[in-house]
Amino acid sequence: MVYKIYDIVGEYAITADGGQKLYDQIHPLLLAGEPVELDFTGVKVFASPFVNFAFGQLLKDIPADKLNQLVEFTSLNADGWDVLEHVMANAKRYYSDEKYRTAVDTVITNIAVTP
Repeated sequence: MVYKIYDIVGEYAITADGGQKLYDQIHPLLLAGEPVELDFTGVKVFASPFVNFAFGQLLKDIPADKLNQLVEFTSLNADGWDVLEHVMANAKRYYSDEKYRTAVDTVITNIAVTP
């Protein structure tokens, strides 16, 4: 199945809401082992909140090697690749290293509580 990211979020793939919207569409397919193509034609700006929500959380229940087999990225510019690689490296560590995950969760909780 092909997803045109521009049609989902426009030229700015930057928000967590946009990333979650894409995740909600592709996650069930990937869990079922169905391949997806993500076409980034027309998308000009990328930010980690979008990538974290769209792709990072996929590693919660889909192994990285399986994702690499099932997801094809087309027309992703160099900035998009940079953000994707950085976020996915962090997500792999987060979901595979319990001590790291606990530390990150603690910091995030403390920041959220601190005025």
